[in-house]
This record gives sequence, structure tokens and C-alpha cells, in this order.
Amino acid sequence: MDSYSPPYSLTSQMLSLIAAISEKIGLLTSHNELEKRPQLRRNNRIRSIHSSLKIEANSLSLSEVRGIINGQTVIGPQKEILEVKNAYAAYEKIPEIVPSSIFDLKRLHGIMTQGTVESSGEFRTTGEGVFSGGRCIFMAPPPDRVEWLVKDLLSWLRRSEGKVHPLIAAAVFHYELVFIHPFADGNGRMARLWHTVILYRWRNIFQYLPLESQIERCQEEYYRAIADSNNAGNSTVLVEFMLTLLDKLLDEALLQLRKSPVETGIYVRKLLDVMEYEVPYSTQELLLRLKLKSKETLRRHYLHPALAQGLIRMSLPDKPQSKNQCYIKQ
Repeated sequence: MDSYSPPYSLTSQMLSLIAAISEKIGLLTSHNELEKRPQLRRNNRIRSIHSSLKIEANSLSLSEVRGIINGQTVIGPQKEILEVKNAYAAYEKIPEIVPSSIFDLKRLHGIMTQGTVESSGEFRTTGEGVFSGGRCIFMAPPPDRVEWLVKDLLSWLRRSEGKVHPLIAAAVFHYELVFIHPFADGNGRMARLWHTVILYRWRNIFQYLPLESQIERCQEEYYRAIADSNNAGNSTVLVEFMLTLLDKLLDEALLQLRKSPVETGIYVRKLLDVMEYEVPYSTQELLLRLKLKSKETLRRHYLHPALAQGLIRMSLPDKPQSKNQCYIKQ
């Protein structure tokens, strides 16, 4: 039915969060800082993929995910390695995705789950439920209703343009897709990807903001918000939760951009240029990358100034003299 509208309530908390998020987006985009920082954009994309897969029990570390995306050989479960490659391929398609297209929804699921799910790119044909301790805590709609429910949802998304704020529409769609559970596997990954796709159509900066990392940090609260929305029969709780996460994410993004290397000395800039975000480097590794011989020179001209400016951090801050100490660009 073309007039279907997912149930939710517009609350004062939502309005307050939308105002705060919009203001922070303005600050982020005013100087096109992310456009000037391709390494930061790539790092955020890698964090998004790692977190979204980790939520689904992928065991690969952030550094392993980074290695796979960078074309390095990584030892690990082949299915999990393929999940990383698939997710990267899917996220690279964000600019060309039409969020209200059922063809694109299936196509991107096919990319996301290629070689890992038997019914990749197809809606499920069996019943699905969520179980805890042998008890069914959620039963998805029957398979013969899936295609119609998805069509109704996509029709609403198309009609909501210009009427429902994208920040709300993205969160409502996220909940509804998880509730419909249209695929045999990969529903959470697709809901999180589509959330980003809808936000990207509003402000393209969202393509490189790792919302999935915020969700992964608050995974228990995320599932609780979905469960509370299930119990309430509407997505209000999850919408408020997702807006709260976005607000925190933008605070972190602004802080990250304020730690700009532009005003630092030449030695610190050289140090930052040879380091990738969130990768630990030993003193010896940094000496090799910088082509230095003196540890004292490294400490005095490179490490100490970068630490003082908060551009890098120690892996073992409570043991600054440890032989196992590493330094991490943040």
C-alpha cells in the first residue's frame, strides 16, 4: 500500500539533537577539512568497515582489516577476509546508490555478501527469528510478506524526501529494515550501510564519518534500543539513540580535525606523514620509516612535540619507558 508510513513519534529530544548535529555539520563542512585530508577519510572508512563487521562477530582486528584493504597478505579465516573485501567494495558504491531503489538494495546485498551467503542478493524464503538461551525473543515477518514490506518501506522513503528530516528518515529506515529482516544474513550490515547512504544524500560528508564505530562501542545499548522499539511497536527509541550517537560522532570528528598538522613543525609533519591512523609503531619502526639513526633525535624533535600536541599517543601511557612502547597517530 503506497500510503504506508512507519510509526514513530517526533520528540523534543530529537529536535534538539537535529539542531546540534546540523550546527556541527556546518562547522565540519565550512572549511572542507575532510576534503583536504584523504588519509583521514580513508582511515574513517576502514574504521566503519571494521566496526560493522565486528558487530556481526568478525574477529579480524582493525590493523588486519586495514591490511586487507591495503592489499596486504593477512592470515585469518577466509570467510572473514572475504567479508572485509566485500564490505569495502559495497562502501565504495555509496555515491551511486539510490536509497529508495529495491534493485540497489538487492545489488548491494549481493556485493556485501558475495561468496559468504548462499542467497546473496536475494530476499529470504524461510522464517527467521532472534533467539536467546533457546527462547525466541523476536520473530521476523513471514517470508511471503518480505518483498511487499520492503516495497512499502522504500516507497515511504521516496515520499519522505523534503518532508521528513534525513536524520530521522535514516534512523527510521534502519529500524524498519532490521525489523523486516529481508535477507537470510547481512541485515545489520545493510541497515548500517543504508543509514549512511541516506545521510550521504543529505550531506556527503557522512560518507567518511564512521557511525558504525559509535554503534560498535555501544553495542549493548544499540540492541536494547532495537528491542525497546520492538516492544513499543515504533522506532522512536532507536531514532533518539542513533541521533545521540551521531552527535557524539561529530564531536569526535571536530576534535580530530582540530588536531591538524598544518601548524606543526616540519619534523612533526614528517612523523605524521609516515604513520597511519590507529596503527601502533615501535621506536625502531619509526626510525626506519623516517630514515633516522638517533633515538634521541626521534624523541626530541618528533615524538615529544607530537605527544605534547595530542597528535599521537603512547600505547602504554602508564609505562613511558617500556621497551614495548609504541606510538599511535590519532
